[in-house]
Amino acid sequence: MEMEKRISLELRNKTPAEVAELVVDNCRSSDGEVEGLSDDYKELEFLSMVNVGLTSLAKLPSLPKLLKLEISDNMIVGGLDQLSEKCPNLTYLNLSGNKIKELSTVKPLQNLKNLKSLDLYSCEITTLEDYRESVFELLPQVTFLDGYDHEDNEVPDSEADDDDDDDHTAGPTRDGDDDEDEDDEGSEGEEVGLSYLMKDGIQDEEDDDDYVEEEEEEDGVGVQGEKRKRDTEDEGDDSDGDAD
Repeated sequence: MEMEKRISLELRNKTPAEVAELVVDNCRSSDGEVEGLSDDYKELEFLSMVNVGLTSLAKLPSLPKLLKLEISDNMIVGGLDQLSEKCPNLTYLNLSGNKIKELSTVKPLQNLKNLKSLDLYSCEITTLEDYRESVFELLPQVTFLDGYDHEDNEVPDSEADDDDDDDHTAGPTRDGDDDEDEDDEGSEGEEVGLSYLMKDGIQDEEDDDDYVEEEEEEDGVGVQGEKRKRDTEDEGDDSDGDAD
């Protein structure tokens, strides 16, 4: 698909002034130049034109808010001075897989004062002796070259940072689960203790009932004894009367 047609499709009923990100990878430039873009894309912050057959950046429009530019896997050999003129606020530039051979080719990037990350993977320039040291010296504003800083520390992975945040977020939840488990164990303990107390209470009641029954039996025996005693006394009185 031609680049101009692809860009019109990517607008998705928006005006150029409303577009902040634009990806037109793997389409085709008919003459090796940027096509379909204009100064109307004044709000554009991210532009990706990977593998579109670019040989020049001469027709790149003015994009004052552009921060990230992906133009890898093209056939650009020079003309990078266009970038400082058209995209002065770039912080990230990917030129990997282009036809860049000499340090002098990237020297115009000195004018990109905000440039922090530069990728030149698979460019012939990377085969030069002391390539990394030379580029860092030439472009002191650049922090990361081909994904690593001057001390070979890798570019921080924002996705990994997000995962860590998720882990920190998940931490209290797991602790909460432990608290719930402890609460459950405590509840079970309370239930067991309550059951035990109730059982003891039932046993005490049964013991009390047995004691009451024993008292009643003792009372019954006492009553019968008193009755026999009275009967004996009555018989004695009757005997005395007959003797008289």
